[in-house]
Amino acid sequence: MDQLPIYVTLKDRKVILLGSGEMADAKRRLYQRAGAIITDDEQADAALAVVALEDDDEAAAAVKRLRARGLLVNAVDRSVLCDYTTPAIIDRDPVLIAIGTGGASAGLAKAVRQRLEQMLPAGLGRLASGLFAARDRIKSLWPDGADRRRAIDAALNPGGTLDPFTDHDGEAIDLWLEDPAAGNPTGVIALKLHSADPDDLTIKQARLLGQADAIYAQSNVPEAILTRARADAERFDLEAFDATQVTGLTLVIRYE
Repeated sequence: MDQLPIYVTLKDRKVILLGSGEMADAKRRLYQRAGAIITDDEQADAALAVVALEDDDEAAAAVKRLRARGLLVNAVDRSVLCDYTTPAIIDRDPVLIAIGTGGASAGLAKAVRQRLEQMLPAGLGRLASGLFAARDRIKSLWPDGADRRRAIDAALNPGGTLDPFTDHDGEAIDLWLEDPAAGNPTGVIALKLHSADPDDLTIKQARLLGQADAIYAQSNVPEAILTRARADAERFDLEAFDATQVTGLTLVIRYE
């Protein structure tokens, strides 16, 4: 990974934009959607800078000047000059999904965005806002953080009460909280891996790795697989496995 994806709050903050024409107009619309104040004053007290100049030499010189001020600069269509790149965006406010290629191909990022747009329901943002509004009720039902996480994971599972790939009405969260135990996964599940490549994991295997509270793995299970698990999931050698002590969702992983 050569870039770190981050989300920057730009509301009411200045962004320097140098250039005119189609490239500059597209960037202006994008940053204004995020609430930024666009200026062409190079000396402005700005959060970021964008260079959308047609001439290569002029663009390189502008990037150099702006960097000298300590600003992070995006040079449109010149990835080698960029301190950061702007991704293709799926906007389901407050859910925001960014697809980037590190400047390798804006066309590829757009194609992936268009495909994902078809999969994500329009009401995904409403679901996120509803979960935020219900956070106090959720905490009161599950005071323990691990129990709360398991309940939320179960609701968001494929086919679960709050499956994010299904369009829900405004009562979905209330219905879930009335029957909170539905679909909460517990017990021991055995996974047999036949490849060291994490990309060969099935969708179900990847989901279980993201939900498990504890993982008992053979010593030859690749680290690339184990890193797909939750960061706070406990890890043990398979030799230490004791089914009588299992709580929550436990994975037993073997690699053949």
